Amino acid sequence: MPSGLAVFFGLVVLYGAVAVWLGRFSITMPIIFVVVGALMGPQGLVAAKDAELLTEMTLALLLFADAATLDFRQVRDDARLPVRLLLIGMPLVIALGALVAYGLFPGEGLGFALLLAAVLAPTDAALGLPIFNNPRVPVRIRRALNVESGLNDGIATPLVALFIALALVPETQETGSWAVSALSEIGIGVGAGVAAGLLGGWLFAAAEKRGWTATAGEQIGNLALALCAFWAAKALGGNGFVAAFVGGILFGYVTRERLHVATEFTETTGTVLSLFVWAVFGANLVPPLIQSFNPLALLYALLSLTIIRSIPVAISLVRTRLRPDTTLIMGWFGPRGLASVVFALMAYEAFHEAGRSFDILADTAAWTILLSVVLHGISAAPLANWYARRLETADAGAPELVTVPEFTTTRRSPLSWLKLHR
Repeated sequence: MPSGLAVFFGLVVLYGAVAVWLGRFSITMPIIFVVVGALMGPQGLVAAKDAELLTEMTLALLLFADAATLDFRQVRDDARLPVRLLLIGMPLVIALGALVAYGLFPGEGLGFALLLAAVLAPTDAALGLPIFNNPRVPVRIRRALNVESGLNDGIATPLVALFIALALVPETQETGSWAVSALSEIGIGVGAGVAAGLLGGWLFAAAEKRGWTATAGEQIGNLALALCAFWAAKALGGNGFVAAFVGGILFGYVTRERLHVATEFTETTGTVLSLFVWAVFGANLVPPLIQSFNPLALLYALLSLTIIRSIPVAISLVRTRLRPDTTLIMGWFGPRGLASVVFALMAYEAFHEAGRSFDILADTAAWTILLSVVLHGISAAPLANWYARRLETADAGAPELVTVPEFTTTRRSPLSWLKLHR
């Protein structure tokens, strides 16, 4: 184990030195570290169970940072597209994903189908970074996809918790109380998040106003606040991810988004930890795909990345007058990333404790995430350039080209810790 970790961190150093050069060839951070993990294996790196707490805290930090840095006032005047993607597109993605899952795996039950769909619903902008960094792609389109990616993992979190409970009803025999138990967990998470976000936000807003703190103190406090919300909810029997997300929203609101530098430190810490999470994914979930190939799992993965995403997005954009190529781009760039990895590991732990087989869910989620890492990573730059060229001939009054302010919120870019995100 020590030798494996030494090799891993040595590769992180090497990646940091050549990240920009690799990016020119569409070789992204997730691609690199999934391959690293697959080559090292759990014996050379770490087993998923042993890394569970670290992976959970990584997602908690990023959920908090995403929510805290999203300036709702910036998108208030042009909220139509992200609202459609989140309130129409995302529920339809889960519904269609569950329908397809139930058709392919009828013996697993409705709860399993809903859980699989919810695990794979969140998107991760980091895997399609070139389209978000390309100034030739309209700000309005980049912003809609960015806001969607920043919020849908937090929205999916309570649904994943609810559907885990539903999927395990046959094993737990909680036929009447599973929903109450799951909703109680979510409610406690919301309460812990509200308390942490309001109190922490008030404390730092007051301290900054009086000059009692400095940047370093704000950064340390922001990181600790995210983890405090997460662990407080867990200690009370609630959902820590819900607490981190809600806490981030309220922290940003109370501080009026003035502490972006501090929150960027939390995001950067989460991004660095995500290198390890991707390696854990590669080490623990990728090798079984080859050892026990499941064609239905691969089929679902392909459908998940195409029609399960693109059809709901197209429906959500009806009557927006967006061009067909815009709808196509927005439908394709729904990469599955870190949130889906952590949600899958959460489901694994719950299934293991209940004595239920996790193989189908693991294979299906792993195929979807793996294909997304590769396909979205290598296609982002050429498709962004193709789309930008097509827009050069678009009518000046096209909805895509409506002038809106550049979106300034930070995102969990694979290169954010190198100060290369937009």
